[in-house]
Amino acid sequence: MAELVGGVGVPHDPGFPELVAREGPRSDVATRFGEIAAELESMRPDALVVFTADHMNTFFLDNLPLFSVGVADRTTGPNDGTPALPRYDVPVAEGLAAHVRDRGIAAGFDLALTQEFAVDHSVLVPLHFLTPAMRIPIVPLFIAGIAPPLPTARRCFALGELVRDAVASWREPARVAVLASGSLCLDVGGSKAPGTKLSGCPDPAWAAQIARRLERGETRELLAEATDERIRASGNVSGELLNWIALLGAIGERKPSLAAAVPAEGQAFVAWRAR
Repeated sequence: MAELVGGVGVPHDPGFPELVAREGPRSDVATRFGEIAAELESMRPDALVVFTADHMNTFFLDNLPLFSVGVADRTTGPNDGTPALPRYDVPVAEGLAAHVRDRGIAAGFDLALTQEFAVDHSVLVPLHFLTPAMRIPIVPLFIAGIAPPLPTARRCFALGELVRDAVASWREPARVAVLASGSLCLDVGGSKAPGTKLSGCPDPAWAAQIARRLERGETRELLAEATDERIRASGNVSGELLNWIALLGAIGERKPSLAAAVPAEGQAFVAWRAR
């Protein structure tokens, strides 16, 4: 049987690849990703479930499911022209992805299905730094965290629990990790971006509070605080927090093995081991 071996959460700023290419491997961003990559490597995953918020690049307003799972043998990207990010061909854990969807339907969790899709920087920036060889197949789970109405935090937590149960019932001897991709608090091109910036964290205090909850394993408290109103008040892309909450549903209430927060940027780099 498969087992869930841990999880990691990282931001996916599309400027990261270009920044690291310019500043080199000793930059703060490269160092933080390197620490998380080492944690993920120590888990020895055979598959990686990726909770991500598509940025209107894989889906659009004419077809925008709250939750969708990609079931295919491979995917490609980036499909949004992210600077300094190479074109990647990424294997998909098709059997596990199909099993997650089937378990979801059986449990009354209506997951949409996408079989022909490409992915954007929200998937590939983390993989670029964490698994650049692209040998670990992924299960992309898209959460509609950009355009309202957003799913609730508790529903996203339940999605994570579904993934945990699906992994436990998958009849393959596989080690599975989960990845949350996104910021804790972010506004892009909206009225809440700080100062004259195009994007940034409008509420560093909220980001710091989330980071403390993550570091202390205070999942129930975070679920109570992460209301739709609170999330939307903290920036038009702050729904990416829902990816982190889904991860928490998968790994359960536990303290991380590594945590580094950057509240001024609304970001965190965190790893959890299942044992």
